[in-house]
Amino acid sequence: MARNAEIFICLIVIVSVVLLYIINKLVLSLQIVEAPPEEYSWIIHGIRNVLGYATVFVPGYVVFKYVAKTNYLNKSGRGVFGAIIRTCFGEDELLLVNSASHAGSTHRTLFQDGLLLLFYFFGLQLSYLSWGVLQEKVMTQPYGSTSGSDVSYFKDSQFLVFANRVLAFCMSAVILVFTRQPRHRCPLYKYVYCSFSNIMSSWCQYEVLKYVSFPHQVLAKASKTIPVMIMGKIVSKTKYEYYEYVTAVILSIGMVMFMIDTGNDRSNSTATTLSGVILLCLYIAFDSFTANWQGSLFKTYEMRPLQMICFVNFFSCIFTAVSLLQQGGLMKSVQFMMKYPSFILDVILLSLCSACGQLFIFNTVSTFGPLVFVIISTIRQGFSLLLSCIIYHHEVHALGIVGIILVFLSIILRVYCGYRIRSLKQLHQSTVNLKGQQN
Repeated sequence: MARNAEIFICLIVIVSVVLLYIINKLVLSLQIVEAPPEEYSWIIHGIRNVLGYATVFVPGYVVFKYVAKTNYLNKSGRGVFGAIIRTCFGEDELLLVNSASHAGSTHRTLFQDGLLLLFYFFGLQLSYLSWGVLQEKVMTQPYGSTSGSDVSYFKDSQFLVFANRVLAFCMSAVILVFTRQPRHRCPLYKYVYCSFSNIMSSWCQYEVLKYVSFPHQVLAKASKTIPVMIMGKIVSKTKYEYYEYVTAVILSIGMVMFMIDTGNDRSNSTATTLSGVILLCLYIAFDSFTANWQGSLFKTYEMRPLQMICFVNFFSCIFTAVSLLQQGGLMKSVQFMMKYPSFILDVILLSLCSACGQLFIFNTVSTFGPLVFVIISTIRQGFSLLLSCIIYHHEVHALGIVGIILVFLSIILRVYCGYRIRSLKQLHQSTVNLKGQQN
């Protein structure tokens, strides 16, 4: 019985992959796909990417439904095939076993905590400030050939996502192999959703630099609280504190002042600006989903952050590699590298900064909590904005500077007010408990 099921699963995968591959090739051969209009080329590129991801996602989904319907997990044998299916779809310990010894957790002094916090602070600043500068350079600056006779721009955002994820996966996998981690029982398929949203948010982040300036992108990231509050009010009926409304209004005013002052130095038309706004909205939506889904997995399965990084990036590598191979984007990017050698160093440094940044983020959150990370991240966004304006000569006048100050002031005020309210609630609860014990 199990043998027949395994053969049928293999047939499902082969047939669905072949059919989707044929469909993708037919779509890619269309004239509008081969030469899309410049203003809306991101739409065509996005559809092409998603069709490539579907070659992996759809067969996996069909197999998942088949496994659930036939109760295959309880009938499968103990062979390699059954182990792979259980790893992907069953809530069981993964095949990856860490053999290295693990030193017990040690109690740190206040001085050691301070040194560790400084290390994480400067690590995050260095990683993501470098990443932001390199990101803008790769997507907006021309590359010259070794002879100097030819100049070109790199345009394939998906390849950059692929390169970032490959290095992040390799780094996290090596660390997992040589360190002892808690048992991991989250089925692998649950990482697929946040992996997809993660690569789409990263793709939008790179792609949007073709349509809006880097400072606009940074401020849009800083203003994610506004759409989150709106969605929370509409969907979840969430109640917010008064300070959250005040800070949201201050942030909105700052954003409007900055955009009025600077305009969009990458805008050639109304269509270009509209594309930039849509991509920013998509980035915020995908990024918000990623954070919420990962938070849910952490709460349900209690895996370590490094495990999350490893498996999310594992699926991201598969998604982007398959899509790039189908489109021929991988070969084109390699040819671009050979023609413009300076691009190779930029991609390596970009990927290294992204991977190191992920490690610093998760370690900061797990050691000092999300509040400290938010403060560090806010400071980093301010530095990113300043560096971009200095290096790439974005013009910001008095009104824009006031707008920037208002944006980051609202974020810092929001963090401080939230911390104060939580502290007061905890103090009140402690007082109530103390009185109860005395009585």
